Amino acid sequence: MCQMLCGNDSNHDGEPTQEGSSRREFLAKGASALGAAMVSSAPIPALAASAQGDLSPESDARNQDMPRDTGASHRRYLLKGGAVLSMDPQVGNFARGDVLIEGKRIVAVGANLHAPGAAIIDAAGMIVMPGFVDTHHHQYQTALRSFLSDGLLFNDGLPHGEKNYLDYIHTRLTPVFRPEDAYLAELVSSLSQLDAGVTTVVDTSQVGHTPAHTDAVIRGLQDAGRRAVFVYSPGAGPGNIFPNDLQRIRSRYFSSTDQLLTLAMGGEVFDPAFRTYWAIGRQNGLPIVTHLVGSLGQETLVEQLASEGLLGPDLVFIHASRISEGSWQAIAQSGVNVSIAAPIEMTMRHGMPPIQSALDHGVQPALSTDVECTMTADFFTQMRTVFTLQRALINERAVNGETNLPELLTCRDVIRFATLEGARVARLAHKIGSLTPGKEADILLLRSDALNVAPLNNVPGAVVTLMDRSNVDTVIVAGRIRKWRGALVDMNWTRLRAALEASRDYLLRAAGVERMLF
Repeated sequence: MCQMLCGNDSNHDGEPTQEGSSRREFLAKGASALGAAMVSSAPIPALAASAQGDLSPESDARNQDMPRDTGASHRRYLLKGGAVLSMDPQVGNFARGDVLIEGKRIVAVGANLHAPGAAIIDAAGMIVMPGFVDTHHHQYQTALRSFLSDGLLFNDGLPHGEKNYLDYIHTRLTPVFRPEDAYLAELVSSLSQLDAGVTTVVDTSQVGHTPAHTDAVIRGLQDAGRRAVFVYSPGAGPGNIFPNDLQRIRSRYFSSTDQLLTLAMGGEVFDPAFRTYWAIGRQNGLPIVTHLVGSLGQETLVEQLASEGLLGPDLVFIHASRISEGSWQAIAQSGVNVSIAAPIEMTMRHGMPPIQSALDHGVQPALSTDVECTMTADFFTQMRTVFTLQRALINERAVNGETNLPELLTCRDVIRFATLEGARVARLAHKIGSLTPGKEADILLLRSDALNVAPLNNVPGAVVTLMDRSNVDTVIVAGRIRKWRGALVDMNWTRLRAALEASRDYLLRAAGVERMLF
């Protein structure tokens, strides 16, 4: 877990300790105030108990029954008596089922499992399911949360476009980020999504201004103790050496395939050199991630790329809004992956989220959160938006007299987008996405006996139409408990919040941007 928060240099992830300076030394370079605010020498239990404030007898008691050393090799524990939604047809679902975990893997799923010697976690009153997978998130922007709540993507010359992402976030604020700002944002964003049950992220943080910035992003992802795909991306300014730093970061941070952190290649199609970046990614066997927005002049670009033979299943197109019919046909034929960020696309004028276009062409999308400067990054919002949007579109066609209609999405469909399809798009389906014996244990326990859900009548329906992040009771990543009985483990939020506020103040001041509180 995070050395800064736990006050030691051990690595609980199973990854080798990185070369170079310690976290304290790293933050001290130009960030002594932030470092002092975040570094803690308190022991792990005290930090866990103080996740929501000061240590209290009630919070201490709540953690007494948490199994220790979860995720360690040969450590066994049993999630017992929950409503198990496995997302694996071969495993099935159980009204009252058990999940046995050993080390970081799922050993068995079933009813009344016999597990002598295993610690027992009572899952009664819970839904037990795979963790959510966010396939596109600019985590470095965490200090700018809600800053652009009313903004659009770009100034298109139409009404409302003056306050927009490209002018404010991309052009004015992003260039002033220091490595310590990027590190802190990555850490807080990762912990926040863990708290909401999002166990995996594809991080598209385009803030690689210097190698130190790139290192900061990677270290923030590592220290959060969460599964992540780091999309190697360029930044701004004279220190940007993208893509020439690829081999260094690959050998330093990604030498093992048995770790929580994996690597992907950024190659934005708005960059004239994107074909070169794609080629470099493919030479290194990396998946390639790029935004695709038709209203930015990319409506027929995919057709051109198909004619050049550049499409394939190693590509992920983010948004894919307002693109041509020929583009969708090419995506379907080539096996290109699509990540939809429906709330952002709807509010920022990307165009209608292409959920139905994807489904009409047999493309199963993943879901993503995009930017917290405009919208929340929890997955209950993502699932509910896609569910209601697709049904609204089809229902409107029905009441207008159409009879030959596509199927309506079900709650289980959108959970599949948020888990199995997300794992596939992140190229992690062999490890996560379902409660399948042999896969790694990325698991959620969601409270179905809570005031906003009980009585439980339909498991997928409760998750999609009733729940929010307050229902996330326990979160497990690779067998290790990261949230327990409603509180994150190993976190001192008071210190992190103060550091994040200081980072925000610096960013706004350096960019000459006013904070509009009301």
